[in-house]
Amino acid sequence: MTPPVPANAEASRYGSGWECDRGFRKQGNSCAAVMAPDHAFLTNKSYGKGWECHYGFVEEGNRCLAVQVPANAYLDPSYGDRWKCMRGHRRNGTGCELIEVPDNAFLSDTALNQGWECERGYQNIGRKCVALIVPEHAYLTTSGNEWICDRGFEQKGETCVAVQIPENAFFVDTSYGQKWKCDRGFESKGTTCSEVKLPENAHFDPSGNAWECNRPYRLRSGVCSME
Repeated sequence: MTPPVPANAEASRYGSGWECDRGFRKQGNSCAAVMAPDHAFLTNKSYGKGWECHYGFVEEGNRCLAVQVPANAYLDPSYGDRWKCMRGHRRNGTGCELIEVPDNAFLSDTALNQGWECERGYQNIGRKCVALIVPEHAYLTTSGNEWICDRGFEQKGETCVAVQIPENAFFVDTSYGQKWKCDRGFESKGTTCSEVKLPENAHFDPSGNAWECNRPYRLRSGVCSME
């Protein structure tokens, strides 16, 4: 026998049984009214308390209290139960404090960390923006807070000096190691490039700066031999 549908309920639209009307919650075999506090609305959900606070109020226990928005802040529109600091301010405990921006700096897009960045051509030293001294033959990077040497130069302390490229070599733009490479057919010997003496039955390897024996010859005592 199908059990009777209690007051403030209706037969389930899916299968057997019944569901409580909006504003009521199932308690045993009956439906009890959901008591929403002031500044709240019924959710008609089968889980939770059955109510939520209105926009601009925050749940505390069984109450909805107005969000206290401090000076230089605004109600966060994404949630409605919290606040965010205005641009140029950062959270400080229960309030918003002004971000002190030094000379030659600007407010960053986030209040995290210090909340500001140095203008292009300046760098942060001791929470101050100090002019960056760009040496001759150097330029500011995209960030504008550091410099690198022009092509063909390398950093030596706070200056840029020309890379000394030997004869039969070309410049290599690398941040480490030797900044030049010998032309094809030459090999590095200290600070010079010496011509590679290609023996009979041999060819230059992929680097172009050394050789290897043709197949089926094999290296024997510095020569390519079939023995």
